[in-house]
Amino acid sequence: MTSIHDVAALAQVSIKTVSRVVNKAPNVSAELRNRVQAAIDELGYRPNQSARRLAGGRSFMVAFLYNNPAPGYVSRIQIGAAWRCRELGYHLVVEPISPGGEESFDVLDRLVAALRPDGVLLVPPLSDDAGLLARLAEMGLPYARIAGAGETAGFTVPTPEQAGGRMVADHLVALGHRRIGVITPPSTHHAALRRVEGFRDGLAAAGLTVDDSLFMQGRFDFASGIEAGEALLALPEPPSAIFATNDEMALGVLTLAHRIGLRVPEDLSVAGFDDTSASLTSWPPLTTVRQPLEDMGRCVIDALARGPAEAPDFLFTLIPRGSTGPLG
Repeated sequence: MTSIHDVAALAQVSIKTVSRVVNKAPNVSAELRNRVQAAIDELGYRPNQSARRLAGGRSFMVAFLYNNPAPGYVSRIQIGAAWRCRELGYHLVVEPISPGGEESFDVLDRLVAALRPDGVLLVPPLSDDAGLLARLAEMGLPYARIAGAGETAGFTVPTPEQAGGRMVADHLVALGHRRIGVITPPSTHHAALRRVEGFRDGLAAAGLTVDDSLFMQGRFDFASGIEAGEALLALPEPPSAIFATNDEMALGVLTLAHRIGLRVPEDLSVAGFDDTSASLTSWPPLTTVRQPLEDMGRCVIDALARGPAEAPDFLFTLIPRGSTGPLG
């Protein structure tokens, strides 16, 4: 079996230099890194994970904890995080966890005892779970959040949720819609609630009265999109457009529209949020707000593996597709 000594000898460098290249350490010149990597490739060397742990006091594992019923959102962040982990010589461990309570702490305690991850990646709603954040702080375990609210000890990727909601309002109002239903997120999804605030801002800027009867709470899943859509369309004066605060719920509305014989967008316009892969495969394709989810997943892995830096400004973009059209 090829050893680190063999790689060092072929590359004519020290064992320490090989170790720094394997562990993706900074301050290694491009020439040295290329020489060592060429030796690794030629010899087919694979570093011993246990030895890496002992040498650096790290596990080279990051735990991705989530409790989000929208699989498209979670999977795209996971893809970006997993690829970045591979590039940096880390492994991503994915674990669903219930928000709040001792059950979530038990899962976390077992995970840490078994794997000793070097850090934890959190997405909404866990990004704002005060009990979980406090427990991670007690354990001294670094964490990075996507779309977390407030100041914490962990690294946070800020997201322009409010601006995204405003984009949808501006788009639908420009199409002539004045009576617009909104399917809001669960109350624990603080980031997505900002989408609703932005939408309300857009209505106010257009001089439209906000009708609270047009706001129905969903659970961020497909089924609740159908349920909330049914409630909105059963109103004495139903909306001509519906904005669901994530794609899963918007797809539920699209399914409902087809089921009851409404034409989209001629009879009903539908917009979502996240730009998951399903938004392209629906019929018609879904108008939505694109988040660079894979890039955000990569960013938090960088923060956990290399140390926090200033978070980039990730931009959201409205993607108009066939599910929205002018008021008929």
